[in-house]
Amino acid sequence: MAQTVSAAFADTAYWIAMFLPGDPWHRAARRASERLGKVRLVTADEVLAEFLTAVAAAGPVSRLRAVQFVRAILSNPAIEVHPQSRASLLRSMALYETRRDKRYSLTDCAAMAVMHSAGITKALTSDRHFEQEGFVALMRD
Repeated sequence: MAQTVSAAFADTAYWIAMFLPGDPWHRAARRASERLGKVRLVTADEVLAEFLTAVAAAGPVSRLRAVQFVRAILSNPAIEVHPQSRASLLRSMALYETRRDKRYSLTDCAAMAVMHSAGITKALTSDRHFEQEGFVALMRD
């Protein structure tokens, strides 16, 4: 049954799981997407860069497919991609700096900063860090 959510943030774990059918989180990503139904997906350039980094060692065919996958995300009008900028880096660093007791990556902080500023509470991710920050990690349900 689809939830009533206007937007959800798509994190690196989601993109990896959707890209790689053999990924351990693939089924959870699919189920989370189905439960959400038709919503506006939001992501960030930093997340897409992390996705490409994660699949970099998979070989030339996977690298080419990954670039095509990211280009499809960037050209999809149903997906809002927040651009990386000096301002986004500074916002990410501010969150990174204030969460010294956490193990958030800088990319986590970039994603969370976008979520905070956009008022998004649900994340398509399996990453517990999002729950620590008070968000709902939809792939963990």
